Amino acid sequence: MKKNVAKRLLLVWIPALLISLYSLIPLAWAFITSVKPENEIHTPVVKYWPSSPTLKNYASVIKTTDFPRQFKNSAIVSGCTTLLCVFISITASYAFSRFRFKGETTLRKFLLSSQMFPKVLIIIPLFVIMRGLHLLNTKGSLIFAYTSFSLPYVIYMLIGYFAGIPQDLDEAATIDGCSRTGVLFKIVLPLALPGIIATAIYAFIHAWDELMFAVMFTSTAAQRTLPVGLNMYIGEYGIEWGSLCAASILTSLPVVLLFMFLQRYLIAGMTSGGVKE
Repeated sequence: MKKNVAKRLLLVWIPALLISLYSLIPLAWAFITSVKPENEIHTPVVKYWPSSPTLKNYASVIKTTDFPRQFKNSAIVSGCTTLLCVFISITASYAFSRFRFKGETTLRKFLLSSQMFPKVLIIIPLFVIMRGLHLLNTKGSLIFAYTSFSLPYVIYMLIGYFAGIPQDLDEAATIDGCSRTGVLFKIVLPLALPGIIATAIYAFIHAWDELMFAVMFTSTAAQRTLPVGLNMYIGEYGIEWGSLCAASILTSLPVVLLFMFLQRYLIAGMTSGGVKE
């Protein structure tokens, strides 16, 4: 027994701990830098902890920059993108998992293969489309762009979750007088909630972190999002490390809090035992 515990500790827990530390060290260093005074950031000898921690960098970011407006823009764009992706993917994925139609396999392959190509290939066509629709330098251009390249993967992810829900539940609900729409919203969606939340988080983070399209499609300070704002701290002659790290920590908080509050939903097997054999 002790031998198995030691083997598990050696093969699983120690590597997991090392990987976690490796992943958290950059975040920890960014936080330490964000609370350092300016004169302790650039020093001949590395200071691993400031002698007098300060929140001056955070106050500067919030009060003297466009960070609040950029945060609001990112929240609107990411939230709308997530809602669009979830709403469309629910109906599409349910149809794929429950119905058989001509071209279904080809369409599934197309959805998956669309993720093989880099986004840079579609940035010029999308730019031309947005210009023709007079959507450049608006939040709508970012919402539609992010939805266009997040939606195929979100649909493909949800197909697997819906396919794991026994169709016997659909048939039982139909016999009891439930319509197809009622089956979807009253039976399938509650059981597929973990999958829906997982895909919603993916769509949100994808939109929250995106930089390339935000740079191309927005040209004024009123429409810039957080990734573009973070890039502004990198100047031609230097980098404002204190402000950059403070803004980065603040930018990461919504995603961290999202995982903290929704992690209990990110589990599988919710439909296990839903149908008696």
